[in-house]
Amino acid sequence: MATRGTKVERNSVSEQPHELAYEAKKESTTPEKVQAAKKAAGSGKRSAVEKKLENKK
Repeated sequence: MATRGTKVERNSVSEQPHELAYEAKKESTTPEKVQAAKKAAGSGKRSAVEKKLENKK
């Protein structure tokens, strides 16, 4: 089992459709809004994206 990079994977939201869908379901929003929040945050960090999504509610 590979352990290299697992923390990075947990702490970021990628551009992959399943990642966007997961975050959208978790935050009760749409994948498009998650992608917009990611762009607005200027970062792929999960905490920054979630903070941007909270401000939009």
